[in-house]
Amino acid sequence: MATIDTIAAWHDFVRHPGADGLDALLSDDVVFHSPIVHTPQVGKPVTTMYITAALRVLANDTFHYVREVIAPRDAALEFQAEIDGIVVNGIDLIRWNDAGRIVDFKVMLRPLKAVNLVHAQMRAMLESMREPQGTEELGMTAPYTTRRLDRRGHGTAAQHPQCGA
Repeated sequence: MATIDTIAAWHDFVRHPGADGLDALLSDDVVFHSPIVHTPQVGKPVTTMYITAALRVLANDTFHYVREVIAPRDAALEFQAEIDGIVVNGIDLIRWNDAGRIVDFKVMLRPLKAVNLVHAQMRAMLESMREPQGTEELGMTAPYTTRRLDRRGHGTAAQHPQCGA
């Protein structure tokens, strides 16, 4: 298996979003930590759904990365965007395996006004993605099962008939 240049592939995906690019970048058992959802979300389908929705909300003409701190298997990518006159500042914390596939993705946002705005817009975006064309575009069919992690890191299966909400 070829090793992926994870951060270069991530930036390429952000510039040219598509489920195919994300599918090649994510590990099958990737864990996604949302700034809104309390429990970590486990699995490629639910992570693809959340990242796709987030990019549809955030990746407008003002979206850009302002700082990157990159280690051999981890990165912190600080971003900024403006939505409805509110500056959204956030960080993508990304960890990958030896093959370069993302195994852990955490998003943090600030300030509170931005968190509330992104929450509302993400909710609307995820609602729109519940339509059949939205889930087909992501290569998902509802209902599907994901695993959530409890505080001790133990996974439990969860049925998500409406896109993981």
